[in-house]
Amino acid sequence: MRTKLFFFVIMFITFFGYAQQDAQYTQYMYNAININPAYAGSRGVLSIFGLYRTQWVGLDGAPQTATFSANTPINNSNVGVGVSLVNDKIGPTNETTISADLSYTLQTSPDFKLSFGLKGSANLFNLDITKLNPEDQGDPQFQDLDNKFSPNIGAGIYFHSEKAYIGLSVPNFIESNKFDTNDYVIYKSKINYYLMGGYVFDLDKLEYIKFKPAALVKMVEGAPLQVDVSANFMFFEKFVAGVSYRWSASLSGIVGFQITDGLYLGYGYDRETTKLNNYNSGSHEIYLRYEFFKNSSKMTTPRFF
Repeated sequence: MRTKLFFFVIMFITFFGYAQQDAQYTQYMYNAININPAYAGSRGVLSIFGLYRTQWVGLDGAPQTATFSANTPINNSNVGVGVSLVNDKIGPTNETTISADLSYTLQTSPDFKLSFGLKGSANLFNLDITKLNPEDQGDPQFQDLDNKFSPNIGAGIYFHSEKAYIGLSVPNFIESNKFDTNDYVIYKSKINYYLMGGYVFDLDKLEYIKFKPAALVKMVEGAPLQVDVSANFMFFEKFVAGVSYRWSASLSGIVGFQITDGLYLGYGYDRETTKLNNYNSGSHEIYLRYEFFKNSSKMTTPRFF
């Protein structure tokens, strides 16, 4: 037997499912492989990345995201490969996506490269109906889903140099129904389109201070256009501080520190600029990146992306 409360909660989850769809990140510029497979291998070394994000702290059922990825160029070839795992929890849902990325890079000029990427992914979707407290636990229309499998493919392009980048990507081309009853499609995975770009400026002759504005535009059917803009400063190639603004959604502070040549730690804090701010204490995002350098050589590229 269906209840009004049950459908209210379901519609709440549906709203956030359509509004957010793919997991969102404040520090997307360091985690680009999750949205653009052409990024694989672009850093020139084996790069290991882990991130944890807890969103809207204090709001029951709010999103929590854990991400792990690794990508590397293949020897001295133009080929890059990557793998990633993303676990995304929202309310009664728990999704795990495993992806493999392949890129091919062309040198288009002395300074710029153009990379093409393909992504293959497998999604496992779980829904725990009991967390919604339906009146009739035995209603056959509303049963748990365990590891519902759906495959997907994606693609992207990435144009970059040591100081600039722009990328366009679609991580998932295939739309799928995650959960539906006989009468309604309640949770549907939609196509997400991403456009990102940034540029690094040297603010002094000694290059001790670098400034990088960046932007990410995300479009998905049925949701408002999402625009993230950020401004970050790097000091002595060790410490990073900046701010980010998600249009009509949140304002964020970002800090990071290059602990060693290979190890980088970053943290971001978001505060909502909408009425949702009254019901949570903000969002936290922390990540670690470790990179393996050959022959102890250091990358000359500013490590903003």
